[in-house]
Amino acid sequence: MFDKIFVCLDMAGCPNRCRHCWLGCTPNGRLHADDLRAVAAAFRPYARQLEVASWYREPDYLPEYRALWDLENQLSDRRTVTHWELLSVWRAVRDEAYIPWLKTLGIRSAQLTLFGGEQMTDDYTGRPGAYAEILATMDRLLKNAIALRIQVFVNKENLTDLEVVADLIQSHRLEERCAAIGMPFAAFVHQGSCDGENAKRVAIRPTPEDLAQIPPLLVEHTLRHFGQTSLEAVFGQTEQTLFSELEADGTTASLVSEQPVFFVDKDFKVYPNRSAPAPYWCLGDLREDGADKILNRYQNGASPAQQARKDVPLGAMVRACGDPSSRRLFSKDDYIDYILNTYCEVTAP
Repeated sequence: MFDKIFVCLDMAGCPNRCRHCWLGCTPNGRLHADDLRAVAAAFRPYARQLEVASWYREPDYLPEYRALWDLENQLSDRRTVTHWELLSVWRAVRDEAYIPWLKTLGIRSAQLTLFGGEQMTDDYTGRPGAYAEILATMDRLLKNAIALRIQVFVNKENLTDLEVVADLIQSHRLEERCAAIGMPFAAFVHQGSCDGENAKRVAIRPTPEDLAQIPPLLVEHTLRHFGQTSLEAVFGQTEQTLFSELEADGTTASLVSEQPVFFVDKDFKVYPNRSAPAPYWCLGDLREDGADKILNRYQNGASPAQQARKDVPLGAMVRACGDPSSRRLFSKDDYIDYILNTYCEVTAP
């Protein structure tokens, strides 16, 4: 019996194909309310507290998003499940009632993602028109007294486009407009974790000299957002430094929690949310194996990724898969996850 289980079903997928997405870009499905009920019923006997979500890629993508929100609350033990501060830009520009509905949920601030200007953002979001839709969503959010938090992913390909984001903040008076509704404006840059789609771009991950190209306005907001005094503290250490620190590390680790979060994809394959859903993280097929076998595999660390982290010393994986000369920047935790995923890929049967 787990203290809490949070299970997220990918009922519809995502309209985007973002090139940074840590969850990866997999085919969309079309599941239904009864599927969500069945998933909740499968996990309920094993958790003192159960929380259920109808998505883990794009919130509110299905036209029945309001009914699904109500159903999530009915199936969850919490009185009101968490919507976080995420929204669907795709829906925001196609459904006039959507953002006012978000306001009724108590959302006071919402996060939007940019990669630079129009061409760069459309390219990285994976569909034309995304940038224009993000700008339109900004206006709709502010008209409904919901403040903005702008997230910008950084790599060597879009560094020169970051000035466009700084100019946008100023030309659209985003700080002043948020202040006018009594809320602070927020923005931050980072490189993101190195799994899913972002792992495919490890070669263009930022290196220390790139940080000087980040516009001062974005630096100021980033340091405030993370509570740091330098960009180096935000972007982490070079792989060279981390390799040197970890190459002799003989430790292993259990990747098991008493309050796990599980992703269930459109085919009912189950994954812990440690990283991007991938074959080496898969715990089984919920329809064929049932929750009991899947949770036993999870608790015993039986997925290939869990087993590798449990049995193979970290230093051995670093020596096998790391680059001792690389100056690419990682947080330590992100680097360990990147090494683990890479090790699983190169040792897969």
